[in-house]
Amino acid sequence: LANCLVLIAKTIVALSTGSMGILADAIHSLTDLTNNIIAWIVIHFSSLPADRKHPYGHRKLETLAVFILASILVVLAFELAINAISKDQTEVVSSDLELFVMLCVLIINIVVTSWQHMWAKRLDSDILHADASHTFSDVLVTITVIVGWQLSTIGYAWVDRLCALGVALLIFYLAYNLFRRAVPVLIDEYAIDPVELSNIINPVPGVKRVYRIRSRWVGKTRVIDLVISVDSTLSTKESHTIADKIESLIEKNFGATDISIHVEPENN
Repeated sequence: LANCLVLIAKTIVALSTGSMGILADAIHSLTDLTNNIIAWIVIHFSSLPADRKHPYGHRKLETLAVFILASILVVLAFELAINAISKDQTEVVSSDLELFVMLCVLIINIVVTSWQHMWAKRLDSDILHADASHTFSDVLVTITVIVGWQLSTIGYAWVDRLCALGVALLIFYLAYNLFRRAVPVLIDEYAIDPVELSNIINPVPGVKRVYRIRSRWVGKTRVIDLVISVDSTLSTKESHTIADKIESLIEKNFGATDISIHVEPENN
C-alpha cells in the first residue's frame, strides 16, 4: 500500500512538472509494487512442504521469482535509457506543494525499506532481501531526482535528463546483482567446492575413495550427494557407521543437512 501511494504521488508530480527524472523514478516505484505482489505470492508457495511431484519441496520458486524480477528490471531500465536519450526536452517546473509531496515520498521509502530489511533478516528470505534492497535504492534515487529536478527548474535542463539516465543505470546494476544471486541456483552450480569436500572425507578411517561429489542449492539449503568406496569385507553396519561419520563432518563444516551417501565395496 505504501509503494502504491508512492507510485501515484510520483506519477502525478512527474506529469505536472514535466520532469523525466521523476517519471523514471515513478517507473522504478512501479517495479517495487510489482516486487511486493510477486513476493507476497511466491513466499506462500515456496514454503509449501515437499510432495510427490516436488520431492525437494518448492523452495526454488523463490529463486525463480528473483530471476523474473531481474528480467523485468532489465526491460524497464532499457526503456528508461532510450527515453532519456531520445525524447525531446520539455520545460521542467516546480512548486512548493510538489516539492513537499516528493519529500513525503522520500520519508515513506525510508520507513518501508527499514521495515522490509528487518523482516528479511528475521525470515532469512532471498526474495525479501531483494525487495528490500530494491526499495532502498528508491531512497537514493529519489534524493538524486529531487536535486536534479530543482536544478532543472533554474536553468540546468540537462540535469533532469541525466538523472533519468542515472536511474536507468542503477536499475541495470540492481538487475545484475539479482541475476548473480539467482542464476547459480537455477543452473545447479555447486554449493560446496568438491575439492573441499574430498579433503574432509578422505581422512575418515575406512574410506578408500570418494568420487562423484555433487552439491547444489535448494532455496537456502545445501543438498549433497556422493559416492564412497570401502573395503568389501566390511559389514553393512560398519559401512553405515563410516557414512554417519562423513555426514557429521559435512554438517559440522558446512552446515548441510540434506546429504546422500552411496557406499560401494572395493576389493584390496
